[in-house]
Amino acid sequence: MEFLDPVLLARIQFAFTIAFHIVFPGLSIGLAAYLAVLEALWLKTNKKIYLNAFKYWLKIFSIIFGMGVVSGVVMSYQIGTNWSVFSDKTGPILGPLMGYEVLSAFFLEAGFLGVMLFGMNKVGKKLHFFATLMVSLGTLMSAFWILSVNSWMQTPAGYGYNDVGQFIPVDWFEVVFNPSFPYRLAHMVTAAFLSTAFLVGGVAAWHLLKERKEKAKNETARLMFSMAMWMAAIVAPIQLFIGDLHGLNTLQHQPAKVAAMEGNYQTQKGAPLLLFGIPNDEEERVDYAIGIPKLASFILTHDFDGELVGLDQFAKEDRPNTKWVFYSFRVMVAIGMGMIAIGLFSLFLRWRGNLYDNRFIHKIAVWFAPSGIVATIAGWIVTEVGRQPYTVYGLLRTYDSNSPLDTPAVATSLVMFIVVYFLVFGTGIVYTLRLMSVRPGERGKLADEESKVKSPVTLSNRLPHEQSKEGEK
Repeated sequence: MEFLDPVLLARIQFAFTIAFHIVFPGLSIGLAAYLAVLEALWLKTNKKIYLNAFKYWLKIFSIIFGMGVVSGVVMSYQIGTNWSVFSDKTGPILGPLMGYEVLSAFFLEAGFLGVMLFGMNKVGKKLHFFATLMVSLGTLMSAFWILSVNSWMQTPAGYGYNDVGQFIPVDWFEVVFNPSFPYRLAHMVTAAFLSTAFLVGGVAAWHLLKERKEKAKNETARLMFSMAMWMAAIVAPIQLFIGDLHGLNTLQHQPAKVAAMEGNYQTQKGAPLLLFGIPNDEEERVDYAIGIPKLASFILTHDFDGELVGLDQFAKEDRPNTKWVFYSFRVMVAIGMGMIAIGLFSLFLRWRGNLYDNRFIHKIAVWFAPSGIVATIAGWIVTEVGRQPYTVYGLLRTYDSNSPLDTPAVATSLVMFIVVYFLVFGTGIVYTLRLMSVRPGERGKLADEESKVKSPVTLSNRLPHEQSKEGEK
């Protein structure tokens, strides 16, 4: 295995585990908020349809939340084993931030999750709703701290050095609220809401397509689809606006990343927006480029003749991998524009009064069910690969951050991760899909029927002498 690079293998391992992990916290954030809204509507209106939708997604949420916790713990150990130098140098700053996430967000979630999952019939309605709100708040707090950590790695601020070369905090406010943090937090949380909306909408649309075959209305599926399309119509355009602000911030602090995103090899004025092309690093151009003249300059500088810094301003060893960043950015943007189009089309159908009867939008929604997940992973590729060749941007290189591990050790653990992840999380995903295939509103009825069949003999149908003994007890 001498021809393999242990640092590259460690990066692949981290990329593989984070690609699995990021899906689950993102959906947990969105589903927790969605469950809180459903329970609030149920308490306000006392309509059972909201309770049916709540119970339908509650069990799915529990599985996704559990997989998120397990995959997150693995990543914490991986940072220590594969990236010990990074852990040592950034520990005085990143360690406390991760500790705050555990002490605040994780403890809050752990304290109220049991009440949320199992306390519907054991505590009062208001207390149960409070537990749901706390779990939702916990997921958002978790996003706050983790994104603060990652944003500091992108745009470090408020730091100094100690005698042994470690980063130490000088101003905690600047560390936590570093220059890119507000934009990245808003962008990620909005992405979580959109991912959940399209997952809910896709599941509901699938059941609406079945509804036409069964010729029986499914009011719960209609409610779910309607709420999902409202989210798409409102939040997707907002995400476009947030993404624009985030892009301007990235241009200011990480111009090499933006140059790779745009496929801009040469510094130029009036740079075109490339819709498609094949980056050619050797010739430093984009082959077969299809673009719109001057639009990239207008988007990033708000001036059609604005100057954009190209990759030619950076040494080759200081550039990110252009192809990964270029293609991933276009996947993310294409999905985002598709989400906006679906949201606007749903408004038109709602106005026409046939939102629940149009097979076309239902089929599109089913296909778009995993779109938010794909867009989130693509966005994280842009973020993480675009930061290269640094772990702490401009300060600590990736090849100076790894543990002194031999190639066979990293390769063996990578193979084990791949096998175990596909077995464990593959099983969890399959089980989640089976839960989604159950007709909305039917799961509660099935559970009630099963409990009646499997319940022990009640007091009323026992023999008289057995009743008296039970009474004494």
